[in-house]
Amino acid sequence: MDLKTGIEYIESLKRLNPTVYAYGEKIDDVTESVHLAPHVNAASLTYELAHRPDYEDLMTTTSHLTGKKINRFTHIHQSTDDLIKKVKMLRMIAQQTGSCFQRCVGFDGINAVYSTTYEMDQELGTDYHQRFTDYLKYIQENDYMVAGSMTDTKGDRGKKPHQQEDPDQYVHVVERNEKGVVLRGAKAHQTGMVNSHEMLIMPTVALGEEDKDYAIACAIPVDAEGVVHIFGRQTNDSRRLEGVIDQGNIQYGIVGGESLTILDNVFVPWERVFMCGEAQFAGMMVERFACYHRQNYGGCKGGVSDVITGATAQMAEYNGVAKASHVKDKITEMIHLTETLYGGSIACSADGHKTASGGYLVNPLLANVVKQNVTRLIYEICRLSHDVAGGFIGTLPSERDFNNEDTAAYLEKYFRGSCKYTTEERVRMARLVENMTGGTALAESMHGAGSPQAQRVMILRQGNLQHKTALARKLAGIDKK
Repeated sequence: MDLKTGIEYIESLKRLNPTVYAYGEKIDDVTESVHLAPHVNAASLTYELAHRPDYEDLMTTTSHLTGKKINRFTHIHQSTDDLIKKVKMLRMIAQQTGSCFQRCVGFDGINAVYSTTYEMDQELGTDYHQRFTDYLKYIQENDYMVAGSMTDTKGDRGKKPHQQEDPDQYVHVVERNEKGVVLRGAKAHQTGMVNSHEMLIMPTVALGEEDKDYAIACAIPVDAEGVVHIFGRQTNDSRRLEGVIDQGNIQYGIVGGESLTILDNVFVPWERVFMCGEAQFAGMMVERFACYHRQNYGGCKGGVSDVITGATAQMAEYNGVAKASHVKDKITEMIHLTETLYGGSIACSADGHKTASGGYLVNPLLANVVKQNVTRLIYEICRLSHDVAGGFIGTLPSERDFNNEDTAAYLEKYFRGSCKYTTEERVRMARLVENMTGGTALAESMHGAGSPQAQRVMILRQGNLQHKTALARKLAGIDKK
């Protein structure tokens, strides 16, 4: 099969029949829902860009399994150049969507599972890697979108999976038979799940032997029997029902269309199971996925920050203050912070290394530093944007008031900035700034790919403090060798 176009991707979703609920109603066709349309549009662009000659080098590559041309989102990294191109691709797409395009989690999942299953088989004599390789060929051949499913609901965070009063707070195996396994539980914050073709289940934490029923990695169609998706709310989402301008990012929405995905006694055949009880390898899979996913953020959030910076500079023009030195300095700082994020992602990619499977992994320490920076610098970028744009981004009347003949003239008059521009231009840009720097986007920057504390744990673990101590002891004359 050839690479899908954006239209072919949307048509392929119409052939699926997932059980999706949103805003108290069952959604029969995810491509027709006003609430889901922006997320479908953003994912569709990842298919469409693969057909544009100027983006071919970033968006496509050659499968090391089949030798065929594939979308990069289905690829196993074969070099540090692949890792770098991934970051450049994510920034480019984010610049065009100003939003999440949802394919990164599955991309990172297939790379983590690929290398972990190889090492699992080498040590245990299992055949998980061959199963996964066969599955990956299927994904590449059909150009499918895979939702990475790692985050469990976790229940009491102070207890391990097997200690939970409700065992379903972590996805676990409830039955094994000659044909496969049966799963129960739920996965939370599932980016792009409702408009994906497949979901790749992975453990969410390192596990001990007592938690082996939770050591499960497998692939499930999003419309499999027993799978239920409940779509989450986002900042200002009801505006999609009210007008156009108030939406801000009209075509692509806010973040990634996250859902809670329930697995209610879902059967998975053995050929789609890539880990089942090997608890000692859960930590490896989790950490490798986390490193790949944290690598992304300087790319995708760098691209989003490019748009925020551009919108802020435009707001300065509309407000008539673009030439003020303090405004120029704030715009400069926004650029500096954005490139700091991007530079970290490039660095952890360039310093990546080959795993036993042949796939490449990023530098774990630098990848975690990237994500830790995102949890802070994005907030500063947004603060500066608010500073320059002005307080009216938080108090603008509804688009309906701009269209009401009793109030339109007043709003047209009093929300005008520089006479070089129309009131509507200023309002449209203000709504974009509000949309991109509001609650849901910031929460995702903070907690996506793990909370800030998760990165700090990894930074300390990967920081080689013993080596640093030895350097100091030698210079101080304490250690003579």
